[in-house]
Amino acid sequence: MNSFGTLFRIHIFGESHGPSVGFTIDGVPAGLTISVEDFFSDLERRKGGMHKGTTPRKETDLPIFMSGVFNEKTTGFPLTILFENKNIRSEDYDKQRAIPRPGHADWVAHQKFGGYEDYRGSGHFSARLTTGIVAAGVIAKKLIPNISINAKVVSIGGEKDIELGLQKAVDANDSVGGIIECKVNGLPVGLGEPYFNSLESMLSHIIFSIPAVRGIEFGTGFAAASMHGSEHNDSIETADGKTKTNHAGGIIGGISNGNELVLKIAVKPASSTPKAQESLNWQTNQIENFSIEGRHDLCVALRAPVIVEAATAIVLADCMMLEQLIPRVLKNTI
Repeated sequence: MNSFGTLFRIHIFGESHGPSVGFTIDGVPAGLTISVEDFFSDLERRKGGMHKGTTPRKETDLPIFMSGVFNEKTTGFPLTILFENKNIRSEDYDKQRAIPRPGHADWVAHQKFGGYEDYRGSGHFSARLTTGIVAAGVIAKKLIPNISINAKVVSIGGEKDIELGLQKAVDANDSVGGIIECKVNGLPVGLGEPYFNSLESMLSHIIFSIPAVRGIEFGTGFAAASMHGSEHNDSIETADGKTKTNHAGGIIGGISNGNELVLKIAVKPASSTPKAQESLNWQTNQIENFSIEGRHDLCVALRAPVIVEAATAIVLADCMMLEQLIPRVLKNTI
């Protein structure tokens, strides 16, 4: 339920306003060099307040190694890292406890868990837990150094001009969604295990675990539905599988074909918005007007590229292990 992967298997834990969030990875090879500094760059990209239109909540996000590391080398046993939550304002959520926020998991969580759910900051439904995903992605990237993974926001609110898209949301006193494109180069041929563990299946599984993701496509994606087969087919040009076009996005039959892996992710507008809305008060059973207070993102897509990169790296590291392309003990420092 809260775990993902086969050989490179991660488990995330924590709540938005609990003591900490973090992750455990089982399957990290022994001998991997790891330090606190390794995490700084990607965690800075994920932080709120680093981009215009993101939440002002700021956490130090210093990784605390709990197990699996000795003398800055992984031991081969489960690696656990946690991040403390210090900048919390739970009172923002006490005020609206009885009114489930439209678009949030408030109502379904209350029904499923009988009122025992941690509702502060969305609890374990919060994007705060992606801190652990990003940090696990740092480990995964270190295991596949010859594979480059780069994601970026390509549109906000339907606008390729990011600033223009953000300004539309500001003018409307509302939130806005966006599109993220991720490109991967250096993949070997043969990653992916048909039928249910096809490369698209595994990537889609973990990508949809990122809060606010509403869609994913590979290569030409949905546009393929309006193309002819001869137009969509990628002609093979070289013995190593290089194709003339890349409508497939680097995956054929659920298996990587050695070409650039291309995927796009649709991120919905943040559900928390200052714009007045209506919802049911489950205590009075009356519809009420309310607006959401607190610290929230104008556009959650702005912080998501590094999360997408991490999720992609986690899948690819697992696939590389399944192909025995990553040894259980690393003889040389990586």
